[in-house]
Amino acid sequence: MKKEYNITGLDCGHCALTLEKYLQKVDGVISASINFSTSKLYLEIEDDKVLSTIKNINKTIKQVNPDVKISQGHDHSFDSTASQLDIILYCVGLVLGLIILFVKPIPTWLYFTMLITSLLLMGYKTYFKAIFQSIHLKLDENTLVTISIIGACALNESMEGLMVIALYTLGKMLESRAVNYSRKSISALINTQPEYAIILKDEREEKVKPEQVEVGDIIVVKPGEKIPVDGVIIDGNCNIDKRHLTGESIPVNVSVDDSVPSGSIVLDGVLKIKATSKYTDSTVSKILNLVSNATNKKSKTETFISRFSSYYTLGVIILSFVVWGITWAVLGNINTAIYRGLIFLVVSCPCAFAISVPLSYFSGIGRCSKQGILIKGSNYLDTCASIDEILLDKTGTLTTGEFEVVKVETTQGIKESELFEIVVAGEQNSLHPIAKAICGFYGKNSKCVAKNYHEVAGKGIEFEIKRNKYFVGRSLNSKGYTQVDVLKSDKLIGSIYLQDKIKSSSYVMVENLKKLNVSSMMLTGDNMSIAKKVCSDIGIDSYHAELMPQDKFNILEKEKSKGKTVAFVGDGINDAPALTLSDVGISMGIMGSQATIESSDVVIADDNLKRIPDLIKISKRTKKIVLENIIFAGVTKLTFLILGALGITGMLLAVFADVGVTLLAILNSLRVLTYKIKN
Repeated sequence: MKKEYNITGLDCGHCALTLEKYLQKVDGVISASINFSTSKLYLEIEDDKVLSTIKNINKTIKQVNPDVKISQGHDHSFDSTASQLDIILYCVGLVLGLIILFVKPIPTWLYFTMLITSLLLMGYKTYFKAIFQSIHLKLDENTLVTISIIGACALNESMEGLMVIALYTLGKMLESRAVNYSRKSISALINTQPEYAIILKDEREEKVKPEQVEVGDIIVVKPGEKIPVDGVIIDGNCNIDKRHLTGESIPVNVSVDDSVPSGSIVLDGVLKIKATSKYTDSTVSKILNLVSNATNKKSKTETFISRFSSYYTLGVIILSFVVWGITWAVLGNINTAIYRGLIFLVVSCPCAFAISVPLSYFSGIGRCSKQGILIKGSNYLDTCASIDEILLDKTGTLTTGEFEVVKVETTQGIKESELFEIVVAGEQNSLHPIAKAICGFYGKNSKCVAKNYHEVAGKGIEFEIKRNKYFVGRSLNSKGYTQVDVLKSDKLIGSIYLQDKIKSSSYVMVENLKKLNVSSMMLTGDNMSIAKKVCSDIGIDSYHAELMPQDKFNILEKEKSKGKTVAFVGDGINDAPALTLSDVGISMGIMGSQATIESSDVVIADDNLKRIPDLIKISKRTKKIVLENIIFAGVTKLTFLILGALGITGMLLAVFADVGVTLLAILNSLRVLTYKIKN
C-alpha cells in the first residue's frame, strides 16, 4: 500500500536523508522517500502490516527527530520559515552577545550569565536536538556544532563559540527562507486546483466539491472562477487564462463546442460546460499528480550525494581525531590540538551538498512547469541535458492531424468553383477527414444534388449529378501531397491537393534543436513521398516512412545501440512502446490518452513543440548549476579543512566557510528559477 504524508520540522536536506535512512529500516516498510524540497514523505507499506507499521514509523520519527511531524491531506503552504518567537529570541541573544563583546569591563558573574543566556537563546534548538540524538546514540550536525561550542568555551574561546552558534543559527534561518522561496515557485501551479464546482440541477445552481462532479453534468463557470473538470462548452463565449497549465501568458478565446481543460480561469463571460471527465481524470488532477511526485525519482547525482553525505560526517570526525593527534604529537600543546580538531567538526556539516543538489533539480522542475513542461523525475531532467537525438512521430506531433487544401487544378475549361460544387455535393455528408477538409475549405453547401451515391472500397466514391457520372478518389502523388482526382464519365476534370497541416511550432523546434547540436528523425506510417516533403519543409535531418508501430520500436532500439541518448516524442496510444523504450519519452498534450501520459517521462501540457528545446536548455542549465555547487562546496570545504589543520584559520572563519558555502550554493540553485530562455 502506498501512502503520502506532509512532513514538517525538517531543518535541512541532511536531516531528511538521515530520517529517510531510518524509516527504510522500519519493519513493514517496503520503501520510504522524503522529498525535502516539497516537504513530502512517500511510503510503500506491506498490506498486512499497515497499522503496526505506521505506529512504528511515528515512533522512529520521534526518536530520530522529535521536531518532525507528519500528517495527511492537502497542504501546499510550503511554509518552513522560522517563527517570530525564534527570531525575537535570536535577536535578544545576539544583542547580549554584542554587549559582552564591546562593553568593558563587565563583572565576572554578569559576563557568564549573559554569555550562557546568549548561547541558549540563539541555539537552544540545536542543543536540544544534540542531547536527544546522543541519548539515542545517533550523530548529526547538531551534535557536531554543540561539541564545537562546548570545546571553544572550555578552551577559553567563548566569544568564538558565541559567534559559531550566531552564524550557524542565522545560516539555518536564511537556508529555510531560501528553500521556502523555491517551494513557492510551484505553489502557483498547485493553486490551480479548483476549490468548488457549480452544477446545474433542475435549472438550479448547486455548489459542490470538484470530486462530486460526474461525467455529463452541466457546470456553470463565472468570471474569475476556475473550471473544475475537463469539458465541452455548450453555451457561452469568453477568454480563459491557461498560463498555470501551459505556460502560455496570452488568454485564449473559447466558444461553443470548444474543449476546455480544468484549472483554466474564466476571465470574462459565463460558460456552461458539459463535463467530459471526473476530477480524478481531469487535466488539473494529472498536472498536480505529476508535479507532486516529480522529485521522487532521483538523479544519479542526487543518489550519489545521498550516499556520500552518510559517510562524509563520520569521515570528518575521524579526521578531526587524526588532526588532534598529529597536532598534539608535533606541537606538544593539547589545547591547540583540540582547537584544530574542533575546526574540522565545524566544517564537517554536509548541508551544502545535501540541500543544494536536490534544490537545484527541484528548481529546474519548477522552472519547466512554468513553461508547461511536466517532468516525472529529476533523473529524467538530468537525462534531457545529454540528449543526442530526438525521434518524432509525424501525425498529431509534427502535424495537426488535420488536412488542408493547398492547391487546386482543373481541366476541360471547368471553373474551380464548379469543381468544388461537384465534389462537395458528393462529400458533404461524409465523416472522412479528407472530405471534411475539402468541404471546410469550400465553406458552404453545394447547390447540386448527388444521386445514386456509393463508395468504392479503398478507392473513393461514385455518384450522379443531372445524369452525369462522377468519381472522386485518391491517387498516387510523387510530390508529397494527398491528391484527390475528380472524374466525369471516366475523364479527369480536376485535382485537389491536400496535406496534413504542419504545426508552426515544428519549424521553431527543429531550428533550435540544430543550434543545440541535437539531431532529429521523423518516423511515420505515411508513404515515402509525403514523408520526404514534410521532412524537407520542416528541416528534419532524416526520416523513415511506411512504418508499423513495431518498426518505430525497432528503429529506436537501433539508435540506442549506437550509444546515443535518444528521446522519443509522440501523442498516440500506438506510441506507448517507443515512449517506454526511449531514454526520455515525451508525450504531447496533457489532455491526451492516459496510456501515452503514463508511458512518457515528460509531458508537454500545451502540445507546443517549442517547449522541447526549452526543456533541453533548462536541463543543461540545471546540470551546470549542480556541478558548480558540488565543485564550489567541495573545494571550499577542503581548503578550510587544510587551513584549519595547519592552524592558518580559526573557528570563526571555519563557520563562515560552512554556513557561507551552504547559503551561496542555495542561492546559486535558485538561479534556475529565474533562467531566461533565449530562442
